[in-house]
Parts: sequence; structure tokens; C-alpha cells
Amino acid sequence: MKLQEFYQRFELDTSLVQKAGFNPYYPVIQSGLNDQIIVEGEKFINLASNNYLGLANDSRVKEACSKAIENYGVSLCATPIASGYSELHANVVQKLSKFVGMESAIIYPSCYQANNGLFSVIAGKEDIVIIDRSSHSSLIEGVKSAGCKIRPFLHNNMTYLEKILKKISGYRQVFVVTESVFSTEGNVAPFREIVELCKRFNAIPVIDDSHGIGVIGERGRGILEYAGIKDFHGIYTASLGKSIANSGGIICGKKSIIDYLRYYSSHLVYSTAILPSVLAGINKVLDIINDEFSELSRKIWQYKSKISKSLQDSGFDLTDSVTPITSIMSGNSLDTLLLAKELFENKILSTPFVYPSVPYNEGRIRLIAGANLSEATINTVTEIFRNLRRKTG
Repeated sequence: MKLQEFYQRFELDTSLVQKAGFNPYYPVIQSGLNDQIIVEGEKFINLASNNYLGLANDSRVKEACSKAIENYGVSLCATPIASGYSELHANVVQKLSKFVGMESAIIYPSCYQANNGLFSVIAGKEDIVIIDRSSHSSLIEGVKSAGCKIRPFLHNNMTYLEKILKKISGYRQVFVVTESVFSTEGNVAPFREIVELCKRFNAIPVIDDSHGIGVIGERGRGILEYAGIKDFHGIYTASLGKSIANSGGIICGKKSIIDYLRYYSSHLVYSTAILPSVLAGINKVLDIINDEFSELSRKIWQYKSKISKSLQDSGFDLTDSVTPITSIMSGNSLDTLLLAKELFENKILSTPFVYPSVPYNEGRIRLIAGANLSEATINTVTEIFRNLRRKTG
């Protein structure tokens, strides 16, 4: 193949963006996540980030990060298995596992790495993974990398899952994989039922709680608290870059499997350890959640209610979200980008999902109002939505 032909293979199809006259992806952010943010030199209301509790720019968190830099520098420049595992790292790992109610935990540079690296260690060609068809790509790609049999089940459909579990046999181990909160729709997996089915059929449940940790549950402890599950015998993963307001991802489980992953998970062993400043930020956010979750949670639910009501009153179709996520059903990919463009022109930053991230003609505009936003900002948002509907009819 000629060099020119090689590069032609990777030319980006920009036809959709050209039709919409707008590209919503990779906006240039020029500020921290304040009540309003600066995007390309102008003030915007940020409904696009996953900063649920509004702690990403909290002064207490920033102070904790700064102190960690003074004590440890900006990086330990090593993998955790070598010399990148500080006392701070060890303490935060212990704190995280206790927070979510698991025996042990490890921290990866991202939850994408955690989900990608998990299955190649725990599963092989003798095993089968049954996975919710709406699961995140990091889970799907992680399962594919393991070389095991894969069987999707209809989204949140327990009858369908039970039928599959009844039929399969002859595998060394069966895994059932799902997310807690599905971020494009805002619905929650019936995880207690999934765990009960796994017990009946000797399967191992694996849950990604990235949009649940710090958000759902009476104290914000995530899906296990939300579903009333104690002494969980499965595997738990979550992002630390959403409500926990930092970066990284965790895998939690029984101590034996976590210890094994610490030595045999290449995604961990060969990656530079997560930064000390990030660890300190995670540590501080967990303290704030312990002390202030009820008030922070009250705000995000109040904001979600106001935004959803204004959209419904203005004629927008929404998904049946039972979380602080508000998701507009926006039609095909072009309609989705055009609506995102209208929001952008009205100084609202949103997250549009188009095919293939969502099924064809089932585009979504996701909105998340963090607890750091003011009442005045939310009132501005609701007024903008009413004017948008009047304008578009």
C-alpha cells in the first residue's frame, strides 16, 4: 500500500458536521468548572460535564491537591508496582474500598483502563460473559479482549437474562456484566435482581458504577447502597472522574482477586501511577461527601426537577430518567447536532450522543446540572428552554 493510500484510510467523515454547520465535540474550555465557564472566550452554562456534586473546582479540594504536590511533587514517575505506590496511595485505596462497601480496591489511571484490563485477567476462552447490550464501550472492548464467549442481553430485561442463564452450560465460569446508571438514558440497572440471578446460576456479577458512585444511595455510596446489597461477592468498577471530581478508575472486590490483579493486570502494572495530587483530591472529596452529601444531593435533584419540568412544559420528549441526568430524545444525528447547536448559541454546553454511540435515529442530548450551579443560573436555563421551544415550534 502506498503512503498516500494509507493516510486516506483515516480521513474523517465531516459530512454531518458540515450539514449542521456545527461541531459540538472538543470545545475549548478556558476556565475551571465554576457556576459559569469560559468556552472560546465567552461565558457558558455548563450542563455537559459529569461534575454532579460540583466539587471539581472546590477550594478545599484544590488546597488538598496543592499540599500533595508540596509533599510528593507532581508525579512519582513510576508504576505502582515499582516505586509509584505512596503512603497516600495506600490510604486512599483503603478509604475507597470502605466507601463503596467492598473488601479491597486498586486504582487505575482511568476507569476505561480498569474495564479494559479486568477481563483479560479474569476470563478466557473457557468462560462466557453475558453483558447488557447498552453497556459502556470500555466494558464491551474489555470483554472482547479476553477471547471468551460473549452473549448480550436486552437492556435491563431480567426475563431475557434468566432465559440465557438457564440455557448456557459447559463453561468454566459465567459472568454477568452491566452498568449501574446508564448515562445516555439516566435509568438504573435492577442490580439486586441481577445479583439474585447470579446466585441461582453460580455466575459472577460485574458492575460499573461510574455514574452511580457519589450520586445514588442514601449516603452517595453508589449502587450497592442503593440496591441494599451487603457482602457483595462480585466485582465492582467505577470512574473517579465524575462525582468524585478527579480522575482515575477503581476495581473493587474480594482481597484475593484484587491482590492477583495488582500483579497480573498489565493495564495497571505497566502504567505510571495516578498522580499524588489526584489522590489527595479523591481523599478530600470522599470527606466532603461523608459530611455534606444530603445537601449536595438535594441541590442536584432540585435542579434536575426544574430542568426536566421546563423541557416537558415546552414540548421536549425526555427519557424516563430516575437519576440526576436529564436526557432529551433528539431524533436522528442531524437533528441532535442542530439542537446542540441551538443550545450552544444560547450559551449552554450540552453533551450530544449520535449514532453509533446510540442506536440509529435515537439521538440524545444529555444535561447534568452540578451542585455548584446557582439558582439564578438554573432559572436562566429553564427560560432558555422555553424560548427555544417557542422559536422552533
